[in-house]
Amino acid sequence: MEIELGDAVAALRDQLLDAAARGADENLRFVVGPVELSFEVELHLDTKVKGGLKAYVVTGEIEAGASRVRHQKVTITLTPKNRGGGDILVGSSDRAPGPGPVSGPLGR
Repeated sequence: MEIELGDAVAALRDQLLDAAARGADENLRFVVGPVELSFEVELHLDTKVKGGLKAYVVTGEIEAGASRVRHQKVTITLTPKNRGGGDILVGSSDRAPGPGPVSGPLGR
Protein backbone atom coordinates (compact mmCIF):
# COMPACT_ATOMS: atom_id res chain seq x y z
CA MET A 1 0.00 0.00 0.00
CA GLU A 2 1.42 3.35 -1.01
CA ILE A 3 0.71 6.38 1.17
CA GLU A 4 1.83 9.69 -0.25
CA LEU A 5 3.74 11.87 2.19
CA GLY A 6 1.19 14.66 1.66
CA ASP A 7 -1.63 12.28 2.63
CA ALA A 8 0.16 11.33 5.86
CA VAL A 9 0.55 15.01 6.80
CA ALA A 10 -3.08 15.72 5.83
CA ALA A 11 -4.25 12.88 8.12
CA LEU A 12 -2.32 14.42 11.01
CA ARG A 13 -3.85 17.83 10.24
CA ASP A 14 -7.36 16.33 10.23
CA GLN A 15 -6.77 14.65 13.59
CA LEU A 16 -5.43 17.86 15.17
CA LEU A 17 -8.48 19.77 13.91
CA ASP A 18 -10.74 17.06 15.33
CA ALA A 19 -8.98 17.25 18.70
CA ALA A 20 -9.34 21.05 18.70
CA ALA A 21 -13.08 20.78 17.97
CA ARG A 22 -13.54 18.23 20.75
CA GLY A 23 -11.77 20.48 23.25
CA ALA A 24 -13.40 23.77 22.26
CA ASP A 25 -15.67 23.93 25.31
CA GLU A 26 -13.28 22.40 27.83
CA ASN A 27 -11.90 24.26 30.84
CA LEU A 28 -8.47 22.70 30.35
CA ARG A 29 -6.92 22.91 26.90
CA PHE A 30 -3.42 22.42 25.58
CA VAL A 31 -1.43 24.44 23.07
CA VAL A 32 -0.17 22.28 20.23
CA GLY A 33 3.58 22.76 20.03
CA PRO A 34 5.95 21.65 17.31
CA VAL A 35 5.14 18.20 15.94
CA GLU A 36 8.06 16.14 14.69
CA LEU A 37 7.30 13.41 12.17
CA SER A 38 9.81 10.83 11.01
CA PHE A 39 9.07 8.69 8.00
CA GLU A 40 10.95 6.24 5.91
CA VAL A 41 10.08 7.14 2.35
CA GLU A 42 10.57 5.82 -1.14
CA LEU A 43 11.14 8.33 -3.90
CA HIS A 44 9.49 7.54 -7.23
CA LEU A 45 10.21 9.26 -10.49
CA ASP A 46 6.94 9.75 -12.36
CA THR A 47 7.01 11.48 -15.72
CA LYS A 48 3.21 11.93 -15.60
CA VAL A 49 3.42 14.15 -12.51
CA LYS A 50 4.49 17.78 -12.70
CA GLY A 51 7.91 17.89 -11.07
CA GLY A 52 8.26 14.17 -11.70
CA LEU A 53 9.12 13.11 -8.14
CA LYS A 54 6.76 11.67 -5.52
CA ALA A 55 7.56 10.62 -1.95
CA TYR A 56 5.67 7.66 -0.48
CA VAL A 57 5.71 6.62 3.17
CA VAL A 58 7.03 3.08 3.61
CA THR A 59 4.35 1.03 5.35
CA GLY A 60 6.38 -2.11 5.98
CA GLU A 61 4.69 -4.08 3.25
CA ILE A 62 7.08 -5.43 0.64
CA GLU A 63 5.92 -5.74 -2.91
CA ALA A 64 6.92 -8.98 -4.61
CA GLY A 65 9.29 -8.54 -7.50
CA ALA A 66 10.27 -5.02 -6.53
CA SER A 67 13.56 -4.01 -8.02
CA ARG A 68 16.22 -1.89 -6.35
CA VAL A 69 14.43 0.74 -4.31
CA ARG A 70 16.19 3.16 -2.02
CA HIS A 71 14.57 4.30 1.18
CA GLN A 72 15.35 7.63 2.79
CA LYS A 73 14.52 8.76 6.30
CA VAL A 74 12.76 12.12 6.33
CA THR A 75 12.11 14.12 9.49
CA ILE A 76 9.69 17.03 9.31
CA THR A 77 8.96 19.48 12.12
CA LEU A 78 5.62 21.24 11.81
CA THR A 79 4.28 23.98 14.08
CA PRO A 80 0.50 23.97 13.70
CA LYS A 81 -1.21 27.38 13.55
CA ASN A 82 -4.80 28.38 12.90
CA ARG A 83 -5.75 30.49 9.88
CA GLY A 84 -5.14 33.69 11.81
CA GLY A 85 -1.64 32.55 12.75
CA GLY A 86 -2.54 31.77 16.38
CA ASP A 87 -1.93 28.67 18.42
CA ILE A 88 -4.20 25.65 18.14
CA LEU A 89 -5.72 24.54 21.43
CA VAL A 90 -6.84 20.96 22.02
CA GLY A 91 -8.58 19.29 24.93
CA SER A 92 -10.51 16.18 25.70
CA SER A 93 -14.18 15.71 26.39
CA ASP A 94 -13.38 12.31 27.91
CA ARG A 95 -13.13 13.01 31.61
CA ALA A 96 -11.63 10.46 33.95
CA PRO A 97 -13.07 10.46 37.45
CA GLY A 98 -10.88 12.66 39.59
CA PRO A 99 -10.38 13.15 43.31
CA GLY A 100 -12.89 16.00 43.45
CA PRO A 101 -12.08 19.46 44.75
CA VAL A 102 -8.53 19.85 46.02
CA SER A 103 -7.51 22.62 48.37
CA GLY A 104 -4.36 23.52 50.22
CA PRO A 105 -0.75 22.86 49.20
CA LEU A 106 -0.20 19.96 46.84
CA GLY A 107 1.00 16.77 48.43
CA ARG A 108 -0.28 17.63 51.92
